[in-house]
Formats: sequence, structure tokens, C-alpha cells
Amino acid sequence: MLRVLCLLRPWRPLRARGCASDGAAGGSEIQVRALAGPDQGITEILMNRPRARNALGNVFVSELLETLAQLREDRQVRVLLFRSGVKGVFCAGADLKEREQMSEAEVGVFVQRLRGLMNDIASSAIMGLIETTRGLLPGAGGTQRLPRCLGVALAKELIFTGRRLSGTEAHALGLVNHAVAQNEEGDAAYHRARALAQEILPQVDIASGMAIEGMCYAQNIPTRDRLEGMAAFREKRPPTFVGE
Repeated sequence: MLRVLCLLRPWRPLRARGCASDGAAGGSEIQVRALAGPDQGITEILMNRPRARNALGNVFVSELLETLAQLREDRQVRVLLFRSGVKGVFCAGADLKEREQMSEAEVGVFVQRLRGLMNDIASSAIMGLIETTRGLLPGAGGTQRLPRCLGVALAKELIFTGRRLSGTEAHALGLVNHAVAQNEEGDAAYHRARALAQEILPQVDIASGMAIEGMCYAQNIPTRDRLEGMAAFREKRPPTFVGE
């Protein structure tokens, strides 16, 4: 088992306004914790909806979207780590019981918000769990993401069969970067993710990142394509770039 030395701050909710919850610990389905000491800069998001096995319901998605919006403005956050507060499960996928009670219009709005969420977090782990639900066509972007990851033929096979993959199988296909043997505590994947976050943390601090961005943007300023892009936006037409 990987041992990690760190200082922890309490979990705290960043709850979406006006939402009820069936989560535990303060009534919030999404909670956050900023690590301290040598791990300062790593923030953990805890998914905490035990009665529904972290299924993606309306409240869950609302709280997660608001949490991500708040963390996006926090310049101290450099690495974001998703973690389950429900033992034995990461995310059960779409909350089909809740979805069944929605009107067609409500389903359309919810799926649009879900697509936005998936784009925000770019989480292949969550997407895989959502989009292998048996009997349902992927609705949160899986028909586009999966072929880009695996190729059209294999993506069709997985979508049409609704086959469930083990971690080892997902790793062999390239759907996940790492697969680890479970430990007695049941948190081996968390420790592997934590170790990867620690490896990423010292690479680029925010000040250096901003300086690099400034240098790259400065190279773009004198180009003809930059002027063409602004003109096209003003004239509401597609731009014609020439690579100069």
C-alpha cells in the first residue's frame, strides 16, 4: 500500500443554492477538501451520495457544476482529484429512477447540463460508467468521445452490447491510464491517483504558467491570422486563415 504523508483540512460542502439532498455529512452530495503541507495545491472533490451509489441525479449534477465553477476561480487549486465517499463504488452512472420521473423537456435540459459537466471535468472514468448503461443510447457525448478513444468499430461494439469492463480490460483498451490491484482498505485507486497528483503538482506553478501563456500569446499578436479572426468575428463570417 502506498503511504502518503500530508496534512488534511476538513471536508466542506459547496452546495448548489436551493437544492435538497440525500447525501450524508451535512446534507451535501458534493464536498471539497484542500490538502495542506507538501500537498498544498491539490484539492479533492468528494462524491457523497450513498443511497444512490453516487448516481448522477439533478442535485448531484447541480452541486458539482457549482463546485467546479467556484474552484475554477481559486488560483490556489492546481490539481483536482475526484474521490468517492461511498465504499465500493465510484459512480453508478445516470440516475435512471430519477430520469424516469422527468418530462421530455426536463430530460433534454438535464442531458445538456450533463454534457457541459463532462466537458468541464473531461472525466473518462465517469463517462464510461454513465454510457455503458444497458439499453440506452449514450446521451452525454459518448458517441463522440468513445470512437475518438478506441476507433469506430470497437466503440460501436461496446455501445451496442452495453458490455461492462473491468479495470484491467479498460486499461488494456486504453480507456484508463492505470489499473491497480485492490488493497484491504479498498482505496488503492485513490492512492494511485493521489500519487499521480503529487507527481503533477510541482511541474508548473500558476505564475510560470501565466508567463508561458504570455510569451505564446505575444507571438500571436503580430500575425495576419489574428487580425483575420477578429475581423471574421466582427463581420459574423467564418475566418479564412492562411497560417501567417
